[in-house]
Amino acid sequence: MDYSIFFLLLSFFLILVYALTVPGHHNSRLPPGPYPFPIIGNLLKLGDKPHHSLATLSKRYGPLMSLKLGSRTTIVISSPEIAKEFFHTHDRSFSSRSIPEAARVVEHHKFSIVWLPAGDQWRRLRRITKENLFSTQCLDTSELLREEKVHELIDHVDGCSKHQKVVNVGAAAFTTMLNIFSNLVFSTNFAQYDSTSSQEFKDTVWALMEVGGRPNLVDYFPILKPMDPQGLVQWVYVCGKKLLTIFDVIIDQRLERRSISSFYDGTSSVDVLESLLDLNLKDEHEFGRDDMRHLILDIFMAGTDTISSTLEWAMSELIRNPNKMEMARSELDKLTKNENKIIQEHDISQLRYLQSIIKETLRLHPPAPFLIPHQAIHDVEVLGFIVPKNAQILCNVWAMGRDPNIWSDPETFMPERFLDVEIDYKGQDFELIPFGAGRRICPGLNFAHRMLHVVLASLIQKFDWKLVGNIRPQDMDMREKFGITLQRNAPLMAIPIKL
Repeated sequence: MDYSIFFLLLSFFLILVYALTVPGHHNSRLPPGPYPFPIIGNLLKLGDKPHHSLATLSKRYGPLMSLKLGSRTTIVISSPEIAKEFFHTHDRSFSSRSIPEAARVVEHHKFSIVWLPAGDQWRRLRRITKENLFSTQCLDTSELLREEKVHELIDHVDGCSKHQKVVNVGAAAFTTMLNIFSNLVFSTNFAQYDSTSSQEFKDTVWALMEVGGRPNLVDYFPILKPMDPQGLVQWVYVCGKKLLTIFDVIIDQRLERRSISSFYDGTSSVDVLESLLDLNLKDEHEFGRDDMRHLILDIFMAGTDTISSTLEWAMSELIRNPNKMEMARSELDKLTKNENKIIQEHDISQLRYLQSIIKETLRLHPPAPFLIPHQAIHDVEVLGFIVPKNAQILCNVWAMGRDPNIWSDPETFMPERFLDVEIDYKGQDFELIPFGAGRRICPGLNFAHRMLHVVLASLIQKFDWKLVGNIRPQDMDMREKFGITLQRNAPLMAIPIKL
């Protein structure tokens, strides 16, 4: 689709609503930015890779920049210092969410921990999520389950190695994460490695992530909402309903089984669904069925795609840089003394080079290049400029990760840069905030931390990898597909070789 032509045509057809969409003068107290065209504002500046386009614009207008995207005022952050002003100094003022129309489909924004404002309902859901999934105690308790699923991944890769079979690395990682979450929540596998059973679920999740990150005219011109000119809202509706229907069927089956006294006596081992059903039955007003099904949707959406895509990027970088792969493998062998066992979660703290690889991957390939958009609750003065109420806040962490003023040789994959500096991605070091910072930091950060290290270690410790078609590692396609998450343009296909 040629967005330039589309937007120019749109400009013509919407000229009658110009006064409603663009003010007659540019607010001089806004941060600097390109002057907006009538109607469309700065939409033509976005392109098909907005994180690239806005990074280029920030070099001209500065790391605190304002844009007019249709009728929406957008503030773009591109430096650690300004990110700290927004998400630390003024964290409460910017703790709301800018909700895209796609998130309103199936009323997800009314129940989602991702999109709800930071009020009582959001705090209640965040507490429930922590207590049932992401607290240190919960993570320690469920470690054996995750270890079992990582073993299944290794067995799959080993089988492919024996038969010189190609592995779709991202799909394999996705299946692992999908089965971890489906077992945590529902006590069942959702997919198998040697079938296409996970592909529909993966495609549905990715479609939602891709559409959610794609510029949608309805978000910039609310008058177009009834027409849905790009068909994105309808597509999200189909995908969202598909996932919620899957969850509804499982919830109904579980309720039916719980009605049989011999199935559940309150003392047997419980999964997350059992705990959520207990909360629902205890007080449906506090935690209703819609809260439950949309929370489960958030868990699967946020956990499967982001972790698996990061693992795929990490493997891509290591295959391109075999000396880095060998250094990581040497560190793993030294820790395990070459014994035939996989790395466990308590080993992560001793694997400094592996940790550096994960940090470097998140620097170059942050899962969400703009994080999830924030929104100003009221007018806020920041560094002498006014960020107006309801302005959308985009933090371009992709640009921050490639800024030569922050990182030496920023386009080069160089894990060693993290060995001698105390920079982490847990929200305190604003040079590296792929999971966000402040009160809206990703609640699953510690889960992701464990899984990224353990799964990556399992893929490289006992296997080397050869690209399909005799492609040289330096010739790999490293282009991106833009969405809420940043995917590889082409899946990483490689043949594992047992060491």
